[in-house]
Amino acid sequence: MFSASRTRAALTVMAVAAATLLASCETPPPAPPVVKAPPAPPPITLSSSLVEKASAFRGYMQRAGAIGSTFENGDQIQSSLKVGVAYEPKQFQAGATAYAAVLALQDPTFVASVRAFAADPTQRQQVIAQLVADPAYAVGFKGSDTAAGRIIDTLGADGLKVYQAGKAVKQAAYDVQRSAWSKGFVTDRDGRLAYAKTMSTTPALADTADVAALQQASLSTTAAAPADAASAPRAAAPPYTPLVIRGMAVAALAALGAAGDENLATINAVMVEPNSAMCLNMAKLNLYQCLAVAKPHYEDVFCLGQHVMIDTGACVIKASGAAMPYEPPPPPKPTPVVTKKKPAVAKKGGAAASAKKKS
Repeated sequence: MFSASRTRAALTVMAVAAATLLASCETPPPAPPVVKAPPAPPPITLSSSLVEKASAFRGYMQRAGAIGSTFENGDQIQSSLKVGVAYEPKQFQAGATAYAAVLALQDPTFVASVRAFAADPTQRQQVIAQLVADPAYAVGFKGSDTAAGRIIDTLGADGLKVYQAGKAVKQAAYDVQRSAWSKGFVTDRDGRLAYAKTMSTTPALADTADVAALQQASLSTTAAAPADAASAPRAAAPPYTPLVIRGMAVAALAALGAAGDENLATINAVMVEPNSAMCLNMAKLNLYQCLAVAKPHYEDVFCLGQHVMIDTGACVIKASGAAMPYEPPPPPKPTPVVTKKKPAVAKKGGAAASAKKKS
């Protein structure tokens, strides 16, 4: 009996060993496949160069809109002229477009609609190519109407402020003629014209604090709903002006992570807008002609009001697509009164009778 028990135990041990040996010879099951997480979409990027141009544009509009219309001497006029002439048209137009892009990036619906194409690398590249080839592609994104409304209303208001300040300055050119000093000649007329031309080819500098604020604004879109309907952005229906379209296109590229410093050459090409550039260049040419012939101080006031402020403000208003302010038609010229001469009445008897009396 003892022997049988030992035999069974031995057989059991052998069976376990054999099972273990067989198990060690089996092929292990394959490891589960490693699923790679999709790449994170690139962050919103807007080149620091664009932000600086936007800030320079905004700073000029604030300074020009603050020019007063009360002049007490020629030095004050020349100081205001120095403020007004200090923009280079090409940079100014690019700054307006860049500022439009910053404004569009504040629209959460527009940004979210664009960002939906940022996750898939293939889709992202396709959308980028479409925007570069045709900036109007940006109008197809949801929220483009409210993004456009932000641009139109903001740029239009900025342009209107400069325009209306210019109207007041232009009126001052007539009012100031009551003062004898205003009829004195401007000193160094050639020098002030040369200064205007120099500053018109010199890019303006941006304010550091304002650049930081705009940079933060371009990267911190909030999806929070407005507290009430009155504070909601206005939806502007198309068609939009080229500057508004190009501003939204730059914003869309920024939302896709394709408007950084490394993309600057492409973005600069997207921002080119001939209509606004031509308007600003004409304002400068008219200013040069005005300063070239202006002699008394009051004529410089006219050049400042009309060709620096009114013309520049009008260019910005038109570029934004906002309505130009109503200008009442000039009063009709009075119709000249034509006095008809009465025909000469011959005296009774005429010349023959006179001759008869003499005889």
